[in-house]
Amino acid sequence: MKQVTCHSFAPISELTVENVNEPQVKKNMVLIKAHAMGVNYPDGLLVQGLYQMKPPTPFTPGIEVAGTIEAIGEGVDNLKVGDKVAALMPIGGYSEKVAVHKAIVQPLPDGIDPEHATALMCAYGTSHHALKQRANLQAGETLLVLGAGGATGLAAVEIGKAMGAKVIAVASSDEKLATAKEHGADELIKNDESLAENLKKLAGHKGFDVVFDPIGGDAFDASIRRMAWNGRYLVIGFASGRIPEFAVNLALVKGFSLSGVFWGTFVQKQPLDYMANQQELFGWYKDGKVKPHIHQRFKIDDVQDALNAVLNREVVGKVVLIP
Repeated sequence: MKQVTCHSFAPISELTVENVNEPQVKKNMVLIKAHAMGVNYPDGLLVQGLYQMKPPTPFTPGIEVAGTIEAIGEGVDNLKVGDKVAALMPIGGYSEKVAVHKAIVQPLPDGIDPEHATALMCAYGTSHHALKQRANLQAGETLLVLGAGGATGLAAVEIGKAMGAKVIAVASSDEKLATAKEHGADELIKNDESLAENLKKLAGHKGFDVVFDPIGGDAFDASIRRMAWNGRYLVIGFASGRIPEFAVNLALVKGFSLSGVFWGTFVQKQPLDYMANQQELFGWYKDGKVKPHIHQRFKIDDVQDALNAVLNREVVGKVVLIP
């Protein structure tokens, strides 16, 4: 079977795709034959040694796999061969088959596409946690989504609408804005030299109740001054490449809070909340309230192209690897 290997922290061009033996299925584990593997922005940082965690090398990147159970180990009584499932793991997902502990395997409800299932884990999971647990977004509030063309941003647009908010989408291209509109955005703003002025006009005297920011950089500088009283600014990441500095007096005089969102730690520290969130997402998917946009499918051999597309912000929505 094929598996992506990172032998050392290095440029993405040094990732290799190798033929390896199938993993052994030990006690309390299942073997999943992958139908789709999710590609995420942090994956590209991880293999270059630029992420918060640095696993021992060599390792296989990737955290999301959706597919079919091919074998089960001793002690697995809640799953069976042939079940359609998804698994969320710290690393190891870029592989045509993965052996994982039963505790991290989620049965997929009927009707959920495996490619969409990968998006509903990290990208939608991050946005859902941000808006639900961190922002406590309420129906009728105004949500500003920066980076609305990316996987987490587009997810935030849909989830914000599902939660009853008015959603303003900010993205860097007309194509990304059009997709955000298709997924429910009420207002659209292009991230260009007029961003600060356009945000000022839309914010009015009240300001934005919640800002979802996976971008940082200049977009942070423009939007942090447009917060409403009791507003919540969500720090998701820094895809712009610049970690901005924050004048804390703004929070004092405007009475808003700034909250960090680290979904991976949330999954570890609040597993019951995570599972409840996942079930809610699956329910919204079945009801048609959320539907991930798959930008492109790459063969596993083309993993370098897939990661570069995501890191270079050439993607609208989700990218997946296909065995």
